[in-house]
Amino acid sequence: MLNGTKRFITNAPRAGLFTVMARTDPANKGVGGISAFLVEANTQGLRIGKPDRKMGQQGAHTADVIFEDCRVPASAIIGGREGQGFKTAMKVLDRGRLHISAICVGVAERLVAEALSYARERKQFGQPIAEFQLVQAMLADSKTEAYAARSMVLDAARRRDGGEDVNLEAACCKLYCSEMVGRVADRAVQIHGGAGYMREFAVERFYRDVRLFRIYEGTSQVQQIVIAKAMLKGD
Repeated sequence: MLNGTKRFITNAPRAGLFTVMARTDPANKGVGGISAFLVEANTQGLRIGKPDRKMGQQGAHTADVIFEDCRVPASAIIGGREGQGFKTAMKVLDRGRLHISAICVGVAERLVAEALSYARERKQFGQPIAEFQLVQAMLADSKTEAYAARSMVLDAARRRDGGEDVNLEAACCKLYCSEMVGRVADRAVQIHGGAGYMREFAVERFYRDVRLFRIYEGTSQVQQIVIAKAMLKGD
């Protein structure tokens, strides 16, 4: 019997099947008391809350998933064993962090392209603003950071494909890439000037969208802890 509420669940209004982590052993307060379930959306006792109104990422619909005396069979436990929920989650965590990192790289490269295009077209004092050195500095910093992030993600992804444990590298990627794209978005808006604050330009939306990357799949602070712990263990 599942009771409780899951917050900020991506695609909850559209999903037909949920992976649910729940504590099945109240006496075990650690990770060993958590099990993972597959629960269909039409299961009695499961309902979806109102869609969240977010700052950005409007294309990713999120909502609460509410369980009220939601009865699921033992066969719904992933792997067929209790207490394996945390391990189940950890199996996909590195991949998820690399996935978000790759998205950050893609958005950063789009932002660089938008900023460069605008800087070439927008004229001030009789010349394109791309000719001004301080604008060039922002473009150069953004290009450099985006390239560094792409290199990190490719390296970590290849290591994972090769069967290596990339817990440390995935956390490094998630930390750097999510922080990086925030800086690139900020510079892109700055290069656009007042126009960058207007919704008719793509950089305004991206500026709002990228803020979430520093939060989900583990906040930047969580990544710092993961990285430091791995370093202290000698990984």
